[in-house]
Amino acid sequence: MSKIEQLEMDAQRAQLTADLKRLLEKYRAIFDWDVPEVDQALSDRLILDAMRQALADIDAETAAIARP
Repeated sequence: MSKIEQLEMDAQRAQLTADLKRLLEKYRAIFDWDVPEVDQALSDRLILDAMRQALADIDAETAAIARP
């Protein structure tokens, strides 16, 4: 049987994906404002790489807190 946390995550997965897409759109807009003639594909790649790094940093912080 799944733990209640897994069931809750399963229920929230679509919302999490939608939130991340909105966050990507937010930073796309900032790139559009700040960089004339922006390369959209490169901007997306840079934003997604930064998001992945931020998640890795948060994961490392969380793992350190979880360990006594």
